[in-house]
Amino acid sequence: MSDSAISPTISVVIGAYNGAGLIVETLQSLKAQSFGDFEVIVVDDCSTDDTIAVVRAFDDPRIRLIAAEKNQGVVASRNRGVAEARGRYIAALDHDDLCHPERFAKQVAYLDANPGTVLVGTAASILEDGMVLPGTLAPVTTPALIQWLLRIENPLVWSSVMMRADAARQLDPFQRPEMLFAEDYDLYHRIGRFGAIARLDEELLIYRRHSGGASQRHVDAMTDRATDVLAGAYADLFGEAARETAELMVRYVMGQRPVPNRAIFQRVGDALVALQDDFLETHTPDSNSRSLIRWETARRWARIGRAGLRTGQLDLGDAVAVRPDHLGLGYAGIDDLIMSRLVGTARTMQRKLAARAAG
Repeated sequence: MSDSAISPTISVVIGAYNGAGLIVETLQSLKAQSFGDFEVIVVDDCSTDDTIAVVRAFDDPRIRLIAAEKNQGVVASRNRGVAEARGRYIAALDHDDLCHPERFAKQVAYLDANPGTVLVGTAASILEDGMVLPGTLAPVTTPALIQWLLRIENPLVWSSVMMRADAARQLDPFQRPEMLFAEDYDLYHRIGRFGAIARLDEELLIYRRHSGGASQRHVDAMTDRATDVLAGAYADLFGEAARETAELMVRYVMGQRPVPNRAIFQRVGDALVALQDDFLETHTPDSNSRSLIRWETARRWARIGRAGLRTGQLDLGDAVAVRPDHLGLGYAGIDDLIMSRLVGTARTMQRKLAARAAG
């Protein structure tokens, strides 16, 4: 047996459950990688379909199949896979997502060249209803921007990340079961204690989005667990108000829900300013990163304002009056805000007419 078979550069960890219809495409995308020194650990979580048979039939000796004794969920599957991993790096991948051929080569090159980085993701496009759509996350990043965004949202796609195995093994457990539905976000905050987190801005992953996926079916649980993560991160800055501030960030920045009124809109802006000022003072990013941080924060502020205007919860005076000076309007000019308000006015009138008709 060769040394690479005993200790490959990469261990790809896939937690699988009822993936018979899609996992072949995922495995084919791995077989097409230009960097081939990897093993694939597929942990089947007691699938009720033919997932095990499909994986066993796939012709690639680098695949190791582990059949769980009982169904325990995706977190337990990933933890089992990481425990079995022999690689220097661990690559995350869900059983239905697809890797571009250069993904592994470019992530290994980055981690080899940046020993202080413990985890690197990539940009990702979205496959939905047979169409590949561009990703919606920040288009241009630096490690400092990623570190900032982790304080207000999740800027990484789980299936795109690769991390150092020695850092991953310092997490006990690797992913925490009690953080289900925000287990990846929790992991980024925990592993970030050991080094930098970065993202390659090239789209090297296709993320398959399903209408019935966990992100659609478990919004409340995701919101609660993400709030837990940020409440812990905010404790030193906000003290007893940490959880309340975390709820604002998760609901309106991460969850992109429209604010219900001007007072909440102002509270979100004040929290963003406090968080951004604290980050810039304590992390001293370079000038390019500082500009990106301010720009991306302003984009999020403008997005919240536009959503409130479109739903009729805010008026144009609200959007302008409570805007913190250095957040600006992001990508939204005044014409954009006026158009959003016109849409919101029309929707408000429609709701009133519908209410009258129903009465």
